[in-house]
Amino acid sequence: MSTTFTSVNNHRAGAQTAAKTAAKLADKPAPRLSSRPARASAVRPAPLSSGWSSVHRHLEGSFPREVMSSWFDNLRLVEESEAQVVLGVPSDFAAIWIEENYLDLIKKQYASFFGHGVDVKLTVVDDSQPASRVSAASSDRLNSNPSASVDSVIPLERALPSQENPRFGSAPRVSAARPKIQLNPRYTFENFIVGNSNQLAHAASVAVAQNLARAYNPLFIYGGSGLGKTHLIQAIAHAALEANPSANVMYLSCEKFTNDYIRAIETKSFTQFRRQYRQADVLLIDDIQFLENKERIQEEFFHTFNELFEGNKQICLTSDRPASEIAKLEARLVSRFQWGMVTDIQAPDLETRIAILRRKAGMLNAKIPDDIVTFLAKSITRNVRRMEGALTRVASYSSLMNGTLSQEKVEQLLQDIFQEEVQTQLTIEKIQQKVTEYYHLRPSDMTSKRRPNAIAFPRQVAMYLCRILTTCSLQEIGESFGGRDHGTVIHACKTVENMMDQEEASKRAVELLQTQLSRRG
Repeated sequence: MSTTFTSVNNHRAGAQTAAKTAAKLADKPAPRLSSRPARASAVRPAPLSSGWSSVHRHLEGSFPREVMSSWFDNLRLVEESEAQVVLGVPSDFAAIWIEENYLDLIKKQYASFFGHGVDVKLTVVDDSQPASRVSAASSDRLNSNPSASVDSVIPLERALPSQENPRFGSAPRVSAARPKIQLNPRYTFENFIVGNSNQLAHAASVAVAQNLARAYNPLFIYGGSGLGKTHLIQAIAHAALEANPSANVMYLSCEKFTNDYIRAIETKSFTQFRRQYRQADVLLIDDIQFLENKERIQEEFFHTFNELFEGNKQICLTSDRPASEIAKLEARLVSRFQWGMVTDIQAPDLETRIAILRRKAGMLNAKIPDDIVTFLAKSITRNVRRMEGALTRVASYSSLMNGTLSQEKVEQLLQDIFQEEVQTQLTIEKIQQKVTEYYHLRPSDMTSKRRPNAIAFPRQVAMYLCRILTTCSLQEIGESFGGRDHGTVIHACKTVENMMDQEEASKRAVELLQTQLSRRG
């Protein structure tokens, strides 16, 4: 049976583009793109038979609900003809974002609707336009749920609503008041299992917690996802607050720092933003690698870092890679991140994984047979968080069903988790290699511009397999196939699905490749 393809927007790629967009707005207030006419003074209702209705329906099938509500449901049809389409957007920020991320895809869908290329332009519509003039494809939804506007979005876009616009959602101003810190109560030093893979990182974290700003400053911990970085820096936060409940301890992700920076640009509230972060006693930031390629935000964080460091305040950072490997991270930040203690966390060995699972089972008051614990420890090797989630599911099943656990039953119960484990091991390069071997092609055919069917379809199959077997974004997949855009990847996936529905031979070939690539071990 064909696997249904759903397009999703990768947060990481989104955060990178958000910073570039924010920089544009900061450098030049209320920019106007050359391709956009002046602000519209009148907006015509979108006819039900319009091309925009067709384009909107296609977008709904290509993007998750959160992306639709963030960027597409708020577009208004201002003008539409076979030569030109003008779409209204709620703010200059939205115009820049859509033009840089989605305009090419909208143009392609309009070309498909009209049978030829169409000039698509964006214009900022007046706030006074009534809700009834929103495009027909989205008016019913907005009228029935007025809150489903820019405010109803995924975490990254939550920072990007239009400024002081009641119709499209207003951006809350950054407050200088101390925000309530959100910590996982289980992420303490007492609940951390120490092994050879994390011993140094644990010892350094304990030393920092006991001697804030005197032991290692900054503390920089790097390693793969789900290995305990967040656990350790939250444990530091817990210890700091236990020692001094009135301390201004700030724990957040780098993405939230980015969002707050963009919100400060939108609301012209840099004073509050800087006061909020530069008055911290302890600043702990997760996933600092999201600073990559963000020159303006790096500049802001550089000054925040300096002020805290010079004020003898503790800084703790985590990353999925060493600071020197973060793309386009300024050299002065790299050197500062290495001033204190730099330590990594590796995937735990088998004994440590078994100890983690037994501790987790004890916390759940679950009796899990030793052979099942060992099976889980051997099957999920790269992500402690995923391994603990698997154990929780097994324990819940055992408690609710009162059934005897067997390896076969556990494999069936955790099929999706084992698939995720495979995804973390598969790379685009491995999939390309497997597909070229199967179809007897050259590796260069995966990235070439040649389009004979004997090459084009295998290349589309490879894109499809990358989409369903890896966590890579559409942009990352397209770049790995000769610099193609995300619209090409979407088209490739739909083409492969259609071929699998129509031709049994194509279906068998794709399913065989998927099975071979999905084998664990």
